[in-house]
Order: sequence, then structure tokens, then C-alpha cells
Amino acid sequence: MADGSATGTSIRFRCGHGASLDTARITLQRPCPLCMLLVETKRDRRQLLAKVAPAERAALAQETRIGAEFEWICVRGHSRFTASVREVLTGVGCPKCFKNAQAPAARFEGGVPFMKPALRLGTSQTEQRLRVLLGERIRLPHRVNAIKISRTFFGKPEVWPDIIIPGLMVAIEYDDPGRDGLSHRGLKEASDREKDAALNEVGWEVIRVRAGGLDELGPYSIVCPALSVGVVDRILEVLVQIRGVEAVDRLRVSPDAS
Repeated sequence: MADGSATGTSIRFRCGHGASLDTARITLQRPCPLCMLLVETKRDRRQLLAKVAPAERAALAQETRIGAEFEWICVRGHSRFTASVREVLTGVGCPKCFKNAQAPAARFEGGVPFMKPALRLGTSQTEQRLRVLLGERIRLPHRVNAIKISRTFFGKPEVWPDIIIPGLMVAIEYDDPGRDGLSHRGLKEASDREKDAALNEVGWEVIRVRAGGLDELGPYSIVCPALSVGVVDRILEVLVQIRGVEAVDRLRVSPDAS
């Protein structure tokens, strides 16, 4: 239960969820698990409440457990379905969405890069700088922003890497812990691993630039304090390692560039 009575203890969290002030026996100076997961997945409780069945909203508004199950409304208009908060926030989708992503047609399209109109993703200045620096060295496409996969990821049959290189079938991601120090850690790291696995399944490799104290994540991680020209040099070296000299040379802005 949200108030902790299942274990015989009434717990209140810093976020205000859990037991009431009058009944709380323990007050923890941290957000509840559900609020922590919302932060890691860049969501808020208002967005979550919009997805749950109306009769469940009052309970979900006070829920603290990520394993608690509710009835949800599919964003694509499919039948309502029961799932845990964790499953909804990490994007498995409703059963029909999942089945559609596994259909033969969807599998055939797996690995195809495409332009998704009106796709809005938060792009940091550092990610933009990485694209500019890399674009000075190799030709980067400007008409693709998504890649089809053969599973669902956050309820969608596609993923949206920071940089896509279709000619090499390599995606590049820039990761740093952000101002709050939580980005790309914990459950978000698990989400990053799932994203990479989905790309690997359809023939793509992923280079992850891991800055600001983040550890390696996958075989092609580049760990660094921050973005620099040296990091771009290292990306080019890893591209050669993955796809070979000739394939990378065909994309170089200057064929004579080292």
C-alpha cells in the first residue's frame, strides 16, 4: 500500500506522498520510488495520470510504488490493459502495441532510418556542438531522426538517437549526468541499455560518449570528462573499428583528412 502499512510501518516521503502527517511514523528525506522513477524517465505525475483509467486516478495520485498495477488507456486507442507503473514508464506499450511491433512487416522494417515529422526531443547545446564538430569531419544526414526497431521502446516501434549515420548503420549518443546528477544513471541507464539492444537487434551499432563521470556502457563507449576535439577524433577511430577504413573514408568531408 502507498502508506507503507503492508509492512506495518506508515511512511511519508519528502515529495508528500505516502502516509499523512498525522499518521506517519517515519518521514524519509527523499522522494518516493514512483517520483524518483518519474524524474529518471523525464516525466511527471500529471502525464502519468493522463494515461490511467479515470477510476484509478485518485489512487495513482498518491501511489508510491513502481510495482503497483493499474488499468491504463492505450494512447493508440487499443483496449485498456493492466500493467505496473514501471512497465508503463519504461515503455512496453499495451499488448496489442507489443504484438504489432513483433509482426512480420514491423520486423522487415527494423533498422530502417527515417524522418519522423514534428518529432521534438530535448537537445542540449553539447549534443548540438558534437554534431557540428563531427559534421566538419564526415557527412551527416539531415533528413533522418529515427530508426525502426523490431520491438517497442517507450511504447514506440522506433528509437531516436542523438546522431544517426545511415551509411555506416551506427548511432551516436552523448550522455552526461546533467545538472541533477541523475541522468543516464539507475533506471535511465537500464533504459539506455535496452535502447542499444534494440538497435543491435536490427544491425546497428551504438557509440556512446560517456561524459561527466559516467562509466562505460557497451563495447563502444568513449569515457571522457567533457566533449572535446579529441573525443571527435576518438569517435572516428571507433567508426573505423566498427565498419572499416574504406567505409568511413567514403563519408569524410575531406578524403585526405587523417
